[in-house]
Amino acid sequence: MIVIFCDNIDDFIVFLEKKIMNEIFYEIKEIKNHDNLTSGVNSEIVLHFLAKISNTLILYETKQKITKSGGSNSREEVIQSLQNIFSQVDPSLKLVKGKIREIFLSYSS
Repeated sequence: MIVIFCDNIDDFIVFLEKKIMNEIFYEIKEIKNHDNLTSGVNSEIVLHFLAKISNTLILYETKQKITKSGGSNSREEVIQSLQNIFSQVDPSLKLVKGKIREIFLSYSS
């Protein structure tokens, strides 16, 4: 089992050519920011996909921060923007809400 974390989305996209499925899994986590005096809610979107090199499964992962202010619907906007980016890379790619990391780790143990 190998997990590769990409620091930025550009590297994550480069590795998509190694994917073994057309799904990119995502999960959204809320981040509590006690240093921030504004009422904005910060979140993080974690993206995963599976690849295979020889007989080894690899989980690629990256995360991006999302800042939500007021009545903004930024989570859905970010998800739609990411879907548009991935569709330009490969029209068959689909964002799927789910926690593939836990599934991957349980099967590879």
